[in-house]
Amino acid sequence: MKFYDILQMDPAQIRAMIAKTENAKEKRKLRAGMYARSFLIVVFAVLFIGIFTALFGSGNSAMAVSIFCILLAVRFVDYGYRIQDALVNMFIVFAILTFVPSLALPLPWPARWLIYFASLLVMLIMTAEKPHMGNGGLYTFAFIFLAGNPVYGQVLMQRAQMAFLGFLICACVYWHNHRSKDKKITFANVLKRFDLYTYKTQWQLRLALGISVLLCIFTVFHLERYMWAGFAAGSLLSDADVESNIHEKFSNRLLGVILGSALFYMIYRIVPARYYFLIGPVGGMCLGLCSKYTYKTVLNCFGALALAASMYGIGNAVLLRIFDTLAGIFGALLFFYLYDRFILHKFLPNRSYVSKKEK
Repeated sequence: MKFYDILQMDPAQIRAMIAKTENAKEKRKLRAGMYARSFLIVVFAVLFIGIFTALFGSGNSAMAVSIFCILLAVRFVDYGYRIQDALVNMFIVFAILTFVPSLALPLPWPARWLIYFASLLVMLIMTAEKPHMGNGGLYTFAFIFLAGNPVYGQVLMQRAQMAFLGFLICACVYWHNHRSKDKKITFANVLKRFDLYTYKTQWQLRLALGISVLLCIFTVFHLERYMWAGFAAGSLLSDADVESNIHEKFSNRLLGVILGSALFYMIYRIVPARYYFLIGPVGGMCLGLCSKYTYKTVLNCFGALALAASMYGIGNAVLLRIFDTLAGIFGALLFFYLYDRFILHKFLPNRSYVSKKEK
């Protein structure tokens, strides 16, 4: 296997290969590839987000992060239908992410909920034809992140310019990597498969409805940094195997945030202030080596708390991170059971069988 091929692999795949091989030289090569991959992603992230932020303003760093995540994903994950339809829909998705989170926030909560729900559902139908490929979580994350960082006026126009440039880059990468896939499947075919009696459709509806409802609740009650609660809820509800994984993810998310916040607090107290800027990138490098959800959650706290500590103070930032996570995961779990009780069982009484069939 070429070293370049190792760089394209997920840490879980690399670790599985390391466990299987008995060749010491091959193990060293695989480990070196995993470390190099993590380092290169962090360097690319710093450069990409830094350049985009410098060009379009620090108020749009959330959009820069979202575009970066989408760019990493479109290299490997397609939308499940022909290229021409996919690129048109990608443009629509970028437009939704640019304008909807900011423009809907000042509206009365019923209108805000309806716009959030419709926007999320449209994005999921367009991008998550294959739920297990992760696009549901990716685009939901981007929507929540941008909803938590609204901009207006000139800054919104700069965000639109950034989004258009990001779309062009992502579209080029998508075209290069996926132009030959699913040539006979149109987006119209996808729409025809939208059926309340299929598991995929119910998964899309539950995710869109759950996130839109919870975001509205968080904003109505003025939850500080409510996007953190949204991230926690989204991580549970976006799982393609949510029925079997939600309780484990609930526990792992809670444990990961508590451990990550405590670890960050200790590091922040020990490390000299002049080195605080390194905490985020080092955490990002370690994140690139992780394959387990709990460890990823631990390290995800570093970047978030590094910024929040300068705004709220380290103690308040840690408490806020834990509180928001509790709000998000308990809200998602409650919504999951309510949806299951009052909606899902009416359409899919044999949902476990349907889920396996659609995989």
